[in-house]
Amino acid sequence: MPRLLRALAASILTAITIAGCLPMAMFASGSGPGYSGLRQDWGTYVSSKEVNALCLSPKLRFLIWEFEGHFGKRVVLNSGYRNAFHNSAAGGAENSYHTKCMAADFYIPGVPKEQLIAFARKTDSVGGLGCYPGRNFIHVDVRDRPRGHRGPVTFSGC
Repeated sequence: MPRLLRALAASILTAITIAGCLPMAMFASGSGPGYSGLRQDWGTYVSSKEVNALCLSPKLRFLIWEFEGHFGKRVVLNSGYRNAFHNSAAGGAENSYHTKCMAADFYIPGVPKEQLIAFARKTDSVGGLGCYPGRNFIHVDVRDRPRGHRGPVTFSGC
């Protein structure tokens, strides 16, 4: 009998531990008018067929899940991975983190851009933050922050 109780206790403890590791993004909603007509690429909503959501580093994927879990809604990628040709055509920097699978431009339907920016500023895994006046999306990347930086490296209107 003690062996059965130990096995049961171990099973319960394992289930609780695994449940605690589930990303809250699993419960994020991808429904509503802001998502109608959008397609998914590798499980991520994308704004057009040119957006590549396949090559997202694990650190970037976890960052996206942080946003989705915090706001309870799925992100929509405007830009993910870009090859050198696509990056040049999009006006990206030569050493863009988009070409390294380490950057994403996105928005969340129904969430003001200012709230996305505020959350990005206090999220440790955001290494770079770009904000574009007149555009509904933000840029985040998972570069290492320079020594002494408490927040992300910011550029383009943040």
